[in-house]
Amino acid sequence: MQDAGKIGIFPCVDIDATHMTEFFLLALAIVFLIYRLMIRIRTEKRRRIYEAKHDDFDGLLSRYNPYYRSLSNAGRQRFLQRVLLFMEVKQFKYIDLEPEESMPLLISAAAVQLTFGLEHFRLDYFMSIHILRDKYRFGPYNMPFEGHVSEDGIYLSWNHFVREFTDYSDGQNVGLHEMAHALTYVNFTVQDGRDNTFHDRFTEFSATARPIFERMQAGESTLLDPYAATNYQEFWAVCIETFFERSTSFKRQLPELYHSLCTLLNQDPLTPNKILNINIMSSGSLDGDLAPTGS
Repeated sequence: MQDAGKIGIFPCVDIDATHMTEFFLLALAIVFLIYRLMIRIRTEKRRRIYEAKHDDFDGLLSRYNPYYRSLSNAGRQRFLQRVLLFMEVKQFKYIDLEPEESMPLLISAAAVQLTFGLEHFRLDYFMSIHILRDKYRFGPYNMPFEGHVSEDGIYLSWNHFVREFTDYSDGQNVGLHEMAHALTYVNFTVQDGRDNTFHDRFTEFSATARPIFERMQAGESTLLDPYAATNYQEFWAVCIETFFERSTSFKRQLPELYHSLCTLLNQDPLTPNKILNINIMSSGSLDGDLAPTGS
């Protein structure tokens, strides 16, 4: 009786195990197909937006973003593709102001400008970008903020964002400043959206940058805004503002720091093509060609 019972049980277990394996493999195949379908749908949606809005977006970026305006046609195409990808994965929240189509476009462009030479440019950890009309109070601080970055997202004053991109020569740019904070946040605080090249090269940058920062804290004046001496995080963000807005003066007065930033970001704003090593920024599935067929 016991032997018969055993003979009757184990074949069923074997059959169930086989079925489970087949079911698991089928489920994996379905998930993969759904994933590929979603990628295709998103790519096609992005392509339609690119084709329908290309001229409008190109006009807005050319008007408000001098960096974009200086790019070649191929560079503009790659830049705009990245902007669309960045916008796609962010939720833009508007506080005390009416949404405008230009807002997510131009803010995304600030992030893409900073990360244009990097492979990972979406700042993945930050799902939300909060846009406020003007300066605002935050936490226990007495002074009003133009922008800040926290675990809750990226916050920006729209009035100051536009004003400081319009005056692109004073080294003051809250958009680039806060995106600089966001870039180091995703690479060193949470490592969600980390770019390995940027992460690994930051130590080399600091070997050049920290002595300058320490001299500024001791009272030395440089091309950099005095706010850079507040702490090393602010020094980094001010360096980024100056790197893009006062590139020529930066290279002339602080050449070693300038070149270390070029290496870190894989770009030089003073060169026509901007990008130093195109292979570093090769993320083919994200930078796929969205240009209209036959263009």
